[in-house]
Amino acid sequence: MESKAQTRVSELPEEEKPREKLRKHGPTSLKNYELIAVILGRGTKKEDVLSVSQRIMAQYGNQAIFSEGDVEKLEATQGLSPVKACQVVASFELGRRLFERQHELFLRSPEEVFEYVRGMTRLKKEHLRGLYLDTRNKLLKDEIISIGTLNESLGSPREVFAPALQAPAAAIILVHNHPSGDPSPSKDDIELTKRVVQAGKILEIEVLDHVIIGNERYTSLKERTDIWRD
Repeated sequence: MESKAQTRVSELPEEEKPREKLRKHGPTSLKNYELIAVILGRGTKKEDVLSVSQRIMAQYGNQAIFSEGDVEKLEATQGLSPVKACQVVASFELGRRLFERQHELFLRSPEEVFEYVRGMTRLKKEHLRGLYLDTRNKLLKDEIISIGTLNESLGSPREVFAPALQAPAAAIILVHNHPSGDPSPSKDDIELTKRVVQAGKILEIEVLDHVIIGNERYTSLKERTDIWRD
């Protein structure tokens, strides 16, 4: 996270810039701090917009930022101008109102997971996503863990469980897409799942499943493999 905070938008390849990613791959391809960067547009005289956005997320976290309604506090603590502070507060208040569900969302089967993340079938790159649940399988947090080729460096257990510890979550469902359209698990998919399941046992956070999304199809590794029988 620290190294990313030091990277300026102008230094990124064109396809990695938040606005370009949003245009080409849609909002689900952006991490939370990148969405804030799009909202802000520009940084301050002292900081690039990515640095400002990551600092906001580091201080508030994914959940607390939704409840921040004090514009002056955001100005003072984050060094934002009145206009930018208003943009952040208004955007998240709008999101909270539009997407706050009247009933809680529970994910108890691969079918329900697939319906919830169905939009991933349109993604051009592999996205590894974590669905973090409480003891009743109620969704607490939905986090993009990595984007790109699913392998050890981009999908380590540490990256998977960091949001779970922040939530805090009792269980995790991993989800990722295969842009090829074939949801059959690869050797890397299976190896990553094994490592995450083992790590979950140590942390006492249950890994309920790993669902692979294809072209309007999905595969549940819990149903397809014997990983959970070890």
